[in-house]
Amino acid sequence: MYGFLLLFFFLFTFNNQNISYAQEPPSISGYKCNPNQFNPCQTYVFFRAKGPEFLDLASIGDLFSVSRLMIANPSNISNPNTTLVNNQPLFVPISCSCNTVNATFGSISYAGLNYTFKPGDTMYGISTSKFGNLTTYQSVEAINPTVVPENIDIGQSIKFPIFCKCPNSTTQPRLGINGNNTKPLDTLFIPLTNLPNLPQNTSNTPPPPPPPTSLPPIVQENDRKGTIIGLAIALGLCGALLILFVGLFYKERKVKKEKYSDVERQKSQYLGSKKGSFDKDVEVNLMADVSECLDKYKMYKIEQLWEATDGFDEGCLIQGSVYKGTIDGEKFAIKKMKWNAREELKILQKVNHGNLVKLEGFCIDPKEANCYLVYEYVENGSLHSWLHGDKPEKLSWVTRLRIATDVANGLLYIHEHTRPRVVHKDIKSSNILLDANMRAKVANFGLAKSGCNAITMHIVGTQGYIAPEYLTDGIVSTKMDVFSFGVVLLELVSGKEAIDDEGKVLWAKVGEFSEGSEERKVRKLQEWMDESFLREELTMESVVNVMSVAISCVNKDPSRRPGMVEIVYALSKSIDLFSDVSEEGLSPRQVTAR
Repeated sequence: MYGFLLLFFFLFTFNNQNISYAQEPPSISGYKCNPNQFNPCQTYVFFRAKGPEFLDLASIGDLFSVSRLMIANPSNISNPNTTLVNNQPLFVPISCSCNTVNATFGSISYAGLNYTFKPGDTMYGISTSKFGNLTTYQSVEAINPTVVPENIDIGQSIKFPIFCKCPNSTTQPRLGINGNNTKPLDTLFIPLTNLPNLPQNTSNTPPPPPPPTSLPPIVQENDRKGTIIGLAIALGLCGALLILFVGLFYKERKVKKEKYSDVERQKSQYLGSKKGSFDKDVEVNLMADVSECLDKYKMYKIEQLWEATDGFDEGCLIQGSVYKGTIDGEKFAIKKMKWNAREELKILQKVNHGNLVKLEGFCIDPKEANCYLVYEYVENGSLHSWLHGDKPEKLSWVTRLRIATDVANGLLYIHEHTRPRVVHKDIKSSNILLDANMRAKVANFGLAKSGCNAITMHIVGTQGYIAPEYLTDGIVSTKMDVFSFGVVLLELVSGKEAIDDEGKVLWAKVGEFSEGSEERKVRKLQEWMDESFLREELTMESVVNVMSVAISCVNKDPSRRPGMVEIVYALSKSIDLFSDVSEEGLSPRQVTAR
């Protein structure tokens, strides 16, 4: 009976502004649990919105790694894009489980949330202020034993344990689960069959200011003089700022006008004596969409791209709508787009990493309403062509390990070091390119989204790589990239396609490697992995490690998938296990064959 009564939990931090808690430190040990008797559950935390950082569901969703709708629905908020007010009550879903920390702490129940440090952040401040005492900095230190609190780098990701509890057969009724010694600032747990209906403030209008009090005439006269002087100074400053703003506006407008005129000249040269007309509105709209990028990238003329690709001849086609072209003796990859490239340009502006393909410039063709993106040329083509194409050489295991680590580092960068975070949404072996040294670069940001934890009804992607939660519910998060990366790892290990001729997806078979004894698992893996490895000297431990990472990445529950920080660390360990690694460029067959 109580199992049903305790099916839903929410927790909140005891708070009363009329009581001082200076002498009552919060519990630092967490809530003890037995992993053998603990059933994980989905539960809720009671969280209050607070300015200036957490007054919208998107920022709170990023903090707790959930979508806006996942907070809006249980919190009785009809519009997930609404602006919140200070102290607005919210229910935020978390996944609670029992985790072993160390010999001192033992096992405690919590939901582990990764937080990426920003300038000014401290472990104590995040625990008490941002997470509202739903955890303690002592517990954060305990589950991150290698982290030095005074030496945390900007961009470093650290796990924060959000305290929680789940029902079991020994749980006491009502509030008995809190024990008999609760103190102020302790976390309280309330068992419920259903979440209560939170009343929400629908008005964001601040209260009217209090009426002015009467002052003596002399004070009023002095106030008038002070007000006049203050107004005069303010008007003077406003005038100076207005002049400065107008000057900057006209200067920027002049620069953009010159660049726009250059596009006009390129258009006239390209059209030449060609007959026909083009839509003037289309041209203006295209220029407006990419105007913010004019100063950041080189603008190529359409004649340059036409000559570079022999008129976009099929002989220069790399794949899809991407052509190989040579401009001033340098090779480029030129992507022809029939639609607005503004979103892709916006995202590419803020990413700069060695494991991401670099954008060199772009070109607009007003006649055809096309936009061309000019990328660096990556010599050895796609990973897909090496794994599944007709190339005579096979990639060695050490090369595949390096490729996996390169891709993981590229994803780590866009997930953790861009603000807002970028979700690629189309990670697959054909979007991973290999340079002259067989090092990997992530390409094609055409489907990428800036910002995560969103819901979309427009599902796009490649079958065999799409995460289940995105396919069924349209949830966009960094964990969907993790899932797709896991499929790529399975391709690297097996040499098989992400989806076979019968339409069966590769990731659905990973359950076979979690059954039976360790010897059986290894034997099953040896039968399944790429047969070319049988001709190499490699350690199965390295392959097993990578396979373990892949299996965790394709977990159907996104909350159970690792983050890219953990993945990069695990893959680095797999490389360490492989002794025959050259520090120079890696060739497709570099490992000594037997």
